[in-house]
Amino acid sequence: MSGNYDDNMRQETDGLLEELAAYVAAYEIRSKRAYETARLVLMDSLASGLLALQYPECTKHLGPIVPGTIVPNGVRVPGTAYELDPVQGAFNIGCLIRWLDFNDTWLAKEWGHPSDNLGAILAIADYVGRSSIAEGRAPLAMREVLAASIKAHEIQGVLALENSFNRVGLDHVLLVKVASTAVATALLGGSKQEVIHALSNAWIDNASLRTYRHAPNTGSRKSWAAGDATSRAVRLSLMAVKGEMGYASALSAPTWGFQDVLFKGQELKLGRELGSYVMENVLFKISFPAEFHAQTAVECAFQLHEQVKNRLDEIAEITLSTHEAAIRIISKQGPLHNPADRDHCLQYMVAIGLLHGRLTAEHYEDAAAQDRRIDHLRERMTVTEERQFSQDYLDPDKRSIANAVQIRFMDGSLTEKVVVEYPLGHPRRRQEGIPLLLEKFEAGLRTRYPYKQAARIMELCLDQERLENTPVPDFMKLLAI
Repeated sequence: MSGNYDDNMRQETDGLLEELAAYVAAYEIRSKRAYETARLVLMDSLASGLLALQYPECTKHLGPIVPGTIVPNGVRVPGTAYELDPVQGAFNIGCLIRWLDFNDTWLAKEWGHPSDNLGAILAIADYVGRSSIAEGRAPLAMREVLAASIKAHEIQGVLALENSFNRVGLDHVLLVKVASTAVATALLGGSKQEVIHALSNAWIDNASLRTYRHAPNTGSRKSWAAGDATSRAVRLSLMAVKGEMGYASALSAPTWGFQDVLFKGQELKLGRELGSYVMENVLFKISFPAEFHAQTAVECAFQLHEQVKNRLDEIAEITLSTHEAAIRIISKQGPLHNPADRDHCLQYMVAIGLLHGRLTAEHYEDAAAQDRRIDHLRERMTVTEERQFSQDYLDPDKRSIANAVQIRFMDGSLTEKVVVEYPLGHPRRRQEGIPLLLEKFEAGLRTRYPYKQAARIMELCLDQERLENTPVPDFMKLLAI
C-alpha cells in the first residue's frame, strides 16, 4: 500500500494505566499508620469544609444545579441539608474541602492536595451505600472509605514525585481527577478493565490550565477546581461501569496521546512502587490557611511579631529567603485583587504574620486587605532563593519546606534570621501537630452543629475501630444538618 494513511493497528494498553488499575483493584492496604493518618485526613478535611460554609462566595456554589431537584438515595453534603446526585455531590464536597486552602498538601516536582479526592470518595460511597440498603444489601463501611483515600493519596502523590505538570502549564487538579476516577470506579464495583477504561478517559480530558493560580489572573476558580475534577471523575466512573469503552494508548499514542500533545513528548512515570507512602507522609495545614510553600515563612513572621509590631515605621528591609518553588508560585508584587490572590502571595501572608502574630481566612477578605500597613511592609520585602532550601525541598529523606525571615531597621540594626525548615503539619512534627488538628476539627464542628451532635461526631472520629466499622450512610447522615 502506498500514499498517506494512519496506521490503525491497536497498541497494547499503556503500562501506567495497567499499573494504576492493578493497584486500585487488587492491592491490600495493611499499614496501620496509613489507616490512622487517613482518619486524621478525614477529620481535617471535614473541618476545612465546615469552616468554608461561613463564606458566601463558597456557599453560592453549593446545592443542586436545578433548585428543588429530588434524588433518591442522594449524596449528603456535610454541614448542609442537601441530598444530591453523586456527580453534583462530589462537586459540592470537593468545593467545600478546598475552598479555604486549608486541607492537606503534597509537595514534589508537582504539588497538590490529595484530600481533594474525598469529594469523589464520600459521594460515591454514600450513593453506593444508600443504594445497597434500598436493595437489601449491606452498605460500604468507613474502612473502605479510608482505604480508598489511602489509594487516591498514593496515586496522586506518587505521580507527583517525578512528573511536573506545572512546568508545561497544566494544573495539578488533573491528578485529582485521575486518582478519583480510579478509586471511584473501584468503589462502584468496577473491574480492573473498567478502571482502565475510566482512567483512559480521565487522561484524555487533559487538564485545566494553571492560569487561575498565577499573576495576573489569580482567582476563585482555584477554590472550586478540585470539586470540578472530582465531579468529572465520578461522571467518568459511572460511565465506565455501564460499559463505556476506554482507549488503550491514551497516554502513549504517537501525535494524539497525552504525552505528545500535552507533556512535550515526555513519558509519564511513577516515582516509586505504589503502596501507602503518601498517606503516611502527607502534610497537614493545621494552624492557619496559607499556600503550603509559605507555611514556614508565616511561622517565621509569627516569631518576629513581638519584635516588630511597635517598630513598623522603622523597617528598612525585610529579607525573605525561600526555595525555588515558592518563588515560582507565590512571590508577587503589585495590587492583589481578591482573597484568592492574597492567599497565594508570599509577601502578603508574611506581612499579616508580622502585623498580627496570627493568620486566619478573614485576613484574606477585602475588609482586612484595606489595612495600608500590609502594602507598606510588602514594599520593603526582598525575596531571594536559598539554594540549600531548594535542594532540601526535593530531597526524599528531608522533603523540607524551609523559609527564613530577617528584618533590617533604618538604624542599621537587624533581627535574628529566623529559619523554619519543617512546618507544623510536616511528618517530622506530627506529634506536635495532632492535638492542634483535633482542635481545628472541633472548632469546625462547633460552627455547624448543635453541641450534642458535634459531640457524637467527635466521639466517633476519635475511635479508629468504631469509625472503620461504621456504615458510610450512617456516618454521612450524622454529618447532615
